[in-house]
Amino acid sequence: MSLDGKHIVIGISGGIAAYKMATVVRLLRKEKASVQVIMTERATHFITPLTLSTLSNAPVLVDYYDSKTGEWNNHVHIAAAADLLLIAPATANTIAKCAAGLCDNLLQAVYLSTKNPVCFAPAMDLDMWKHPSTRHNIDRLVEFGHHIIPPTTGELASGLVGEGRLAEPQDILAFIQQIFSASPQPLKGKKALVTAGPTYQAIDPVRFIGNHSTGKMGYAIAEHLARQGAEVTLVSGPTSLAVPAVGKIQRVQVTSAQEMLEACTANFQDSDILVMSAAVADYTPIQVAEQKIKKSDSQLHIELEKTTDILATLGAQKKPGQLVVGFALETQNELENAQGKLARKNLDFIVLNSMRDSGAGFAHDTNKVTVVKRSGEQLHFPLKSKSAVAEDIVALIAAELPAKDAQSARR
Repeated sequence: MSLDGKHIVIGISGGIAAYKMATVVRLLRKEKASVQVIMTERATHFITPLTLSTLSNAPVLVDYYDSKTGEWNNHVHIAAAADLLLIAPATANTIAKCAAGLCDNLLQAVYLSTKNPVCFAPAMDLDMWKHPSTRHNIDRLVEFGHHIIPPTTGELASGLVGEGRLAEPQDILAFIQQIFSASPQPLKGKKALVTAGPTYQAIDPVRFIGNHSTGKMGYAIAEHLARQGAEVTLVSGPTSLAVPAVGKIQRVQVTSAQEMLEACTANFQDSDILVMSAAVADYTPIQVAEQKIKKSDSQLHIELEKTTDILATLGAQKKPGQLVVGFALETQNELENAQGKLARKNLDFIVLNSMRDSGAGFAHDTNKVTVVKRSGEQLHFPLKSKSAVAEDIVALIAAELPAKDAQSARR
């Protein structure tokens, strides 16, 4: 789409990829956007303000005031005028400052004053990008509702080959265009609670009872809920997945079924939507050994007790206007078992998948589901990617919510 009439503020921080921003500015101007460039002092060592001023047809701002004229560069006005703030390249240092709310240069002041969309296009060396502190800071920015334009993989300035290269200018342009052409968000203003992944029930300090859930389905649902405008709390069991870099998603990390119950209970009353896609353990050891159990006897007996049924507990607490969705992974009598869960747990609909369907269930990137509604209606979907399945489920949620809102208004 054309960016005619859009005002883009570009913040350039001090990384070697800053040279690519000349092309980004040119592409934005070609799409009829107006551009204001702000640079950190270190960024000026990699590309000159004169180059960017010429391409943007506007003075480049580096400091809070012009040392020659004494004129103040009002960060509040700059931020208010921006339809979008693009920070690119976003170095590890700048990302950390934004995540922490630090303000020691003009770019940081503009960022902290911006109320419209903010995009970060990270660029740094592989080890810096993978460092836990950087991953934590990226998660924080996503929680703030900012957009992340993922870095690409290739040869880096250090000589390493891997993830960390600034996205190509054409891809940055396409990302910005997508933001402005985004479809209406039917779930804007709604709060969603999503569970994902397995739970681990400790046997001793090194062993546990678990399952093969990867969390892919739940994370995909969280992503698509956020894309539709919902504010998402993602209660996640152990998984290697990163928080989806879209919208407002706050991850609450848990390990056991009890921890997941506590996190869900703390967030459910304020939620409009609950999607319980986690594979929660049904049983847990009655006693957990304080030390590692040594191999001595030919047999080991572990006494188990039932865990609290989280979905049934929350379903019993459901208020008018709340929509509750459950999952059922079955190996036999699939439809009958799913319908039983739907009724017992006071659900609005249940998503059924069978371990007997090839490509469905745990550890796959695909899933094949049947949605059973409270009315008895059954919707059968073919084998799809888990992202596409999540999109279908979120579309059903968005379609069901108006009736829920009306129900709540009548009470």
